Amino acid sequence: MDKLWTPLLLIGSNIFMTYAWYGHLKDAKDKAIWFAVVVSWGVAFFEYCLQVPANRMGAQSGYSLGQLKVMQEVITMAVFAAFAMFYMGEKLKLDFLWAGLCLVGAAFFMFRGVGNPA
Repeated sequence: MDKLWTPLLLIGSNIFMTYAWYGHLKDAKDKAIWFAVVVSWGVAFFEYCLQVPANRMGAQSGYSLGQLKVMQEVITMAVFAAFAMFYMGEKLKLDFLWAGLCLVGAAFFMFRGVGNPA
């Protein structure tokens, strides 16, 4: 079950992280930078509340460090693309697809051979 919880928690943590990093560009653009930093730190707290358990559970359930990192990056790109489109109103460009395909390639190399002894 931890193998399922790991990506789910990583998705949740990435939603918080993406908002902490980029949400202020829309929601606090007229506020002082110190305000944006403090609010972002507050949001990032919740990211860490999900990220740390996700990585711990993932490591304990058999994901390697590299697999956890690549999984995180794939999820980050997917969450960012959705956030950019739906929250920030950005147009989806082919560059998202190309970057996503590169991450899929990275995931392939990190996860190939899983379950098969070398």
